[in-house]
Amino acid sequence: QVQLVESGGGSVQAGGSLRLSCAASGSIASINVMSWYRQAPGKQRELVASMSSDGRTNYADSVKGRFTISRDNPKNTGYLQMTVLKPEDTALYLCSAVIRWETRLSSYWGPGTQVTVSS
Repeated sequence: QVQLVESGGGSVQAGGSLRLSCAASGSIASINVMSWYRQAPGKQRELVASMSSDGRTNYADSVKGRFTISRDNPKNTGYLQMTVLKPEDTALYLCSAVIRWETRLSSYWGPGTQVTVSS
């Protein structure tokens, strides 16, 4: 069993910064891909950023240059550094990871952490 727990959300003014963390625990041999998604009320869930085990990254166009994804593999923890936050970044931010255990690859989600940006 694997658990993902996000932390670091909160309320900030536009232009501010937040750093989100995603800690994975349980039966983990390795984390293939760690991703951050967000979902705002009334909108579809969207991919914000992802990072593969070899360090390749992918960002949504809306966050390029403002958000940075990183990982601490020995700690099974991922991060999303968010800067120059805008009101449109307000959403529930969810961590997702594709995790290898023995011969299986499985996808897991955390419950999310709320980010609210005021103008």
